[in-house]
Amino acid sequence: MHYLHAAITETMRLYPPVPMAFRVAVEDDVLPDGTVVRAGWSADCSSYAMGRMPQLWGQDCCEFRPERWLDGGGQCVAVDAARYPVFHAGPRSCLGKEMSYVQMKAVAAAVVRRFSVEVVPAAAANAPPLHEMAVTLRMKGGLRVLLRRRRGVSSHA
Repeated sequence: MHYLHAAITETMRLYPPVPMAFRVAVEDDVLPDGTVVRAGWSADCSSYAMGRMPQLWGQDCCEFRPERWLDGGGQCVAVDAARYPVFHAGPRSCLGKEMSYVQMKAVAAAVVRRFSVEVVPAAAANAPPLHEMAVTLRMKGGLRVLLRRRRGVSSHA
């Protein structure tokens, strides 16, 4: 389950469900680096872009590597929410973070138990999937897969 958690986390690093966070300052403020922010100004944070920054993730930042989330003993390690803002950070962090991981793991376990899953090769097999930026990030045209029921697994299992 640690590797599954790492794979889900790595997937969301590269393809965050909500790729942009928008905030408006309700009062004047000063950021830690000295930048002045006035009341009414808006700030956008792109977790999509941050997930691809070599300064945060190294030169292999665009590669899918779940191992980056595992320590030497195979246990998952968390990083600072400011570095991995998929669930936001601070007082406005996502209350449903843990439940969303439970749901994703349950769905993955149910599908893998019953089916073998094979991604149907795209026209440009080595290219990243096309996606549509909206409030939530979606794959353009969805992900085409071929499902094969595993032997010995009943349709009611």
